[in-house]
Parts: sequence; C-alpha cells; structure tokens
Amino acid sequence: MNLHWLKPLLGRPSPFTTVYLDVTRADAAGEAEAADRWKAVRRQLERDGAPAPVLDEIGDLVATPTGVRGPHGRVIVSDADSVVVDRVLAEPPAQAHAVFGPVPALLPVIRAADQTVSYLLVAVDRNGADLTWATGGSVRTAGGPEVETVEGGHDDVHKTREGGLDRRSQTRAEDSWQRNAEAVAHLLDKRVSERSPDVVLLTGDVRAVALVREAVAQHVTESLVDVPGGARGEGANHDVFDGRVAEVLTAFRHRRRDAVLDRFRQAQGRGGGAVTALDDVIEVLRRGQVSELVLHVDSLSQGLSERQLWVGDEPLQLASSQGDLAAIGVADGARQLPADVALVRAAIGQDAGLTFAENGSVDLVDGIGAVLRWSDGSTPSESVPTQSADQGRLRSVL
Repeated sequence: MNLHWLKPLLGRPSPFTTVYLDVTRADAAGEAEAADRWKAVRRQLERDGAPAPVLDEIGDLVATPTGVRGPHGRVIVSDADSVVVDRVLAEPPAQAHAVFGPVPALLPVIRAADQTVSYLLVAVDRNGADLTWATGGSVRTAGGPEVETVEGGHDDVHKTREGGLDRRSQTRAEDSWQRNAEAVAHLLDKRVSERSPDVVLLTGDVRAVALVREAVAQHVTESLVDVPGGARGEGANHDVFDGRVAEVLTAFRHRRRDAVLDRFRQAQGRGGGAVTALDDVIEVLRRGQVSELVLHVDSLSQGLSERQLWVGDEPLQLASSQGDLAAIGVADGARQLPADVALVRAAIGQDAGLTFAENGSVDLVDGIGAVLRWSDGSTPSESVPTQSADQGRLRSVL
C-alpha cells in the first residue's frame, strides 16, 4: 500500500484536526443526515479548541458531494492553517471520529489507503472508448469523475450481408474496428505510463474489448482486467456492473496484501530481508532500509498507539529513548510522538509502503515487522537465538 499521498503531512505546523465521517448521500434525507453528523463533530472540535477558519474549510468540503455512489466515508486532515489531506473511504465509519491535537490521527488515514485502489475504467465500443479515472480515494470534483474520450476516427464499422460485393464492406468494417482499437490502445499505453493506476478495468463491446487487449503494450496488459457488463453511454445495468467492479477491486487489494506478506514470510525463512519487533524495525527505518512496513491489524489501536518514541525534526530520526536519539546525533528538536505516528512518519519519509496483516498470517513480534530493500552485516536478522525478552524469537544483531 503506497503512502506517498500522506507526504504533505510531513513538516506541517501543528496542531492538527482529523475528521473521520460517514458522508453517504443516498437521497435528500441522506444529505441532511451527513450535515447533521458534521454539526455534531464540529461542536466537539470547537470544545477541544480547533480554530474556526479550519472548521469552516472542513465544513465546506463536507458539504460538497464526493461523487461516489453508495455507502462511503471521508477522512480530512488539517494542519494549523488549512486542509492537507482529503480522502474517500470505501467503507463508512460506524461512528464519527474527530481529533484535535499535536499530531494527526493516522489510523483512519492509513485505513483509507488500505481500502482504496486507484483504477482506470475503459469502456470500449467499435468506434472508440471512454476512460474514467478513480484515483484511489481522492475526492472527485463537483462535476463528477474525470473522463477522457477517444474516438478512433474510422466510422465504417457496420458489417453487411455475407457474399459478393458485401465481402468488401465486411473487410472494411473489420479494418475500422482494428484501427479504432489501436487508437484506444495508443492512448491507454500513454495514460498508464503517465499515471500508473493500480488496475485497468476493460469493459464494453466484446469484439472491441478483445481487439484493444491485443493492441495494448505489455505494461498495460500486466494490470488489465476484463469486467463484463459495462458499456459506453447507456445500456449497462449499473448495479450489477458496479458489483463486479467492487469484486475486482477487493480481489486486487487481497493480492496486494498477500504479495507483501509472502515476501515477508520468504525473507524470514531465509533469515534475512525482513525484521520483526519494535526495536529492530526502528533500527532499519532510521537507516532507510524499509520497503514495506507490516503491521498487525490491531497494532495501531492496541499497543503501538500507547507507546511513545523519540523523534527529531527529520522523519528518519527516531529512537525508543531520548538517550538513543542523542546517540545518533540528534539533540535539537527532540520530542516524543505516539509510536504509530512516529513509525508511519518514518515510513513515509523513505517512500515505504504499509501492509496490514490479519491474525495468524505472519509471525510479528510487537505487532510490527518490515520487508527490507537491502541489508548488510549490521542489519538485524532472525537467524540465531538470543536471550531477548521474547524467548521464542530468533534474531541476530551482527
């Protein structure tokens, strides 16, 4: 799970205001309910001391529809001056949640990243295609989703009866289909290279779908998934098709998670390339070695959020004690942060991802581990037993 969209939070002035809200608007009544939920949250934040200009800005955003159909939530994070993060959640929270304090409440923000997938929906027919972007939790504009249309320019797309001179018409039609599909594929190759969606969903006319699939470049093919039942314009059963899209995105999220956990297990089995336990993860984070942070699903709400770590001004300056922080040369700006905030801050600072692990899926000491980009002789590993506090754990610090 990529956390690059959280980078704007780094270095921002405190205090922070975090709002986690159900913004489902099924009808006019739903819109009124969303407004009432925000009013209750605002009253709480006012009591906690959140500044009125920030609350006004958040209120304006909450009042603007997300453009998402069906149940969904929204997480908004503001620094001392203005909103920095505004994301859609695939699932609405059971209860509204709001925090005003020296650091952002990262749990709902991270959950937003885990629940969302950036994808490009390509609906094709024999004339061209409509490309619709869903940018992984970003709030859509009031005008609706971002859509780009490509027309092939070859309009002789209708076959006539077989035989005689009609054979030439049939050939011309098939040639037009092919050329129109190539025009779609050319634009698709370019857009995927530019924006790197997690998944490309292909739907529409069956013959056109096949031709586009054959024409796209390999980097598109690797992320391409056929989803039957969609169409350009009218004619699709939106409820059925939306359900199929949701199934594809859920399957992608599972594959994304499982791929990271497989890497973690394999690295543990080799005795290198992965670490677990809080102290070891702190060590590899501040060395910039982490490719993916792995957290138990309950670790942020049960355990890590109750721990405090020492940090400096830079994201990779962290330690379990003030003395350890001073030992790496950090004295000015030293302060304490909740462990979950400090760890995620360090992960963002080195462009690491984050994956949640379910119960029993991997062996995590302290509910935390990391898959490494690289390792050397001084990297903590899991190869030989030591007299650590966790007697069942294998580790070696060379």
